[in-house]
Amino acid sequence: MPITERQEKILDALVREYICWAEPVSSKLLKQRADLSVSPATIRNDSQELTEAGYIAQPHTSAGRVPTEKAYRYFVDKLFENEQKLFSNFIFAEIENARKQIENELKLAEELTKSLEQMSSTLKFTSAPEKDTIYQILIKIGPSRTTYDKNISLINEVIKQLEGF
Repeated sequence: MPITERQEKILDALVREYICWAEPVSSKLLKQRADLSVSPATIRNDSQELTEAGYIAQPHTSAGRVPTEKAYRYFVDKLFENEQKLFSNFIFAEIENARKQIENELKLAEELTKSLEQMSSTLKFTSAPEKDTIYQILIKIGPSRTTYDKNISLINEVIKQLEGF
């Protein structure tokens, strides 16, 4: 049997109160804690339905109600339902961010590859002594300042991306 929204509020308040005080919870206290605009008699009627459904029990006739295992299960499932959605959304967002980063890095690698292909036709190993910097090498082999400035920025961007990985 599905429970109503009001019964859910009553059950939530009852479980929380019982967890705090470990004593049966009265309908008067539930009215105060559940913030319902109904009488204690209506709360007792709803409590009776929850008892029949197996969510709560009454230790003796004049006592308040206590949650059953079924109530605790319902309480925990409801409590973590939203957190699971938030966690799932977080995971999907992180996967999407990683996918976008990989796409950007692949585009950057593609640009670098094209740039290096353009340079490779003019590259001469003998004209690049070991002490020369990449910038000096690009000055020697690049057809224009624009090309080697672009190459330097691409290489620096690849290095930054790789360091962040």
